[in-house]
Amino acid sequence: MSRATWKGPFIDNTLIKKANNVKKSGRREVIKTWSRSSTIMPDFVGLTFGVYNGQKFVPVTVNENMVGHKLGEFSPTRQFKGHTEADKKVTTSPVKDKK
Repeated sequence: MSRATWKGPFIDNTLIKKANNVKKSGRREVIKTWSRSSTIMPDFVGLTFGVYNGQKFVPVTVNENMVGHKLGEFSPTRQFKGHTEADKKVTTSPVKDKK
C-alpha cells in the first residue's frame, strides 16, 4: 500500500538539514543516515549518503534515475551466499525388491 498523495513523500527532517548543510559548504562528504525509508528528492542528486544496512554504512551516490525511490533500495540488508551444489544434496538409495 502506498502513501497518500496529499501527505507527500516521506523524508526525514534531519536528512534534509544535513543535505542542505553539505550543499552550502560545497564539500564532498558522506552523509550518514539510518533512515532507509526516506524518499530521494531531486535536491539530493550528486550527494553521497551512507545508508545503514544493519552492519555498516553503504555509500550511495544519488543520480537522476534514483529520484522517487527509497534510500533503502540501494543498500541491501542480506547477502546472497549462493545455492547448494548438486553433489551436496542428499541422494536417496534405490529401494531393493524383497523376494
